[in-house]
Order: sequence, then C-alpha cells, then structure tokens
Amino acid sequence: RALGSGAMGGSASLIPRDALGEYQELTFLSKQEILVAYKRFSELLPKEERENACSTRVPKSHILTLPELRANPFQHRICHVFSTSETGDDSMSFEDFLDMLSVFSDSATSDIKAHYAFCIFDFDDDGTLDRKDLEQLVNCLTGQGEESQLSSVEMEQLIKNILEESDIDKDGTINLSEFQLVVSRSPDFARYGGLQG
Repeated sequence: RALGSGAMGGSASLIPRDALGEYQELTFLSKQEILVAYKRFSELLPKEERENACSTRVPKSHILTLPELRANPFQHRICHVFSTSETGDDSMSFEDFLDMLSVFSDSATSDIKAHYAFCIFDFDDDGTLDRKDLEQLVNCLTGQGEESQLSSVEMEQLIKNILEESDIDKDGTINLSEFQLVVSRSPDFARYGGLQG
C-alpha cells in the first residue's frame, strides 16, 4: 500500500498510495509536488514526530518560517484561513498545508485564488469586506512604518475609490461576487493576496 521509498528517499514511503492519488485529485498539485510538500512539511516537525507527519499538526510559528510566507504581509491571515485547527491556534495539518500550496500554485484557477484572497482580506471573518477590512488591507500593503503609512485623508480617499470601483450594489461593503468581478477585470489582482507561488 505504501509508496516505494525509491521515489524520494525514505520520506515518500510514509504517504499511502491511495492518499497520494486522492491528494492529486483534490489539489492542483502533481504527484512530485505533493511528495516535495510532504518532505517540507515533515521537516517543520521535531525529528521524533516526522514519521507521523500525516497525522501531526505543525504550529503556526513553524509555518511562518517558510520562504513563501516569511515576507508576505498577510502571513497571519494566510495561516488563519488555511488552518482547520479546532482550537483556533492556526496550526496546520498536512492536508491544510497541501491546500495552501495548491492555492499558491500556478495551476490554481483565478477563481480559486480570488476566493481565498477574499477570505484573507476579510480580517473579521464576517463574509464581506467593509471599510475596516479595507483599511487593514491597505495598511498591510503599505507597511506599518511612519513614512509609508497613509494619512487619514489619503486612506479615506483610497477606500472611497475602492468602494466606488467594486461595491456594485452600493451597500458600503464588497461581497465575494463583487470581489471576483473586480479580480476578473484585473488579472494581476490575485498577486496582492500573496497567492502567486
């Protein structure tokens, strides 16, 4: 049932064959990418836990050391959105990790990227992007330093512009379908969620 260890040293033998097939079906990742992901995930665990990587959660602090996240202004939100932790500690299982890498992958559709970017930007998790979410979004993108932060007048004007452009039903917030429409009109947009690999 297990993969032969020839594929990737000893580590590949720890993903059962049927699970590997399922991961390929459920993600945008190739078999090779899944094996590499497994190796990377298990290396975030202490040596004695690596054999059970498929059933062990990695703490958020370890996930944040990954090169994809280290410099990402939305690193905490990304962990939060992809984590299925019931305790809310934003730790990740191997499947959470695969989901995240799958959305980061160049093979993920722009609709999927837009959906996750929306969740990442929805800082209060209420299903819409309101003025407060947009303010946090702008602060993440411009950095928190004195020099780079916008004045309240600039922030107000920018949020007004974003809402004018995106809030089609004029209810003062951006919902998922409005957001997806904006993204479809500007394909570069998904990059801002840090969702390009």
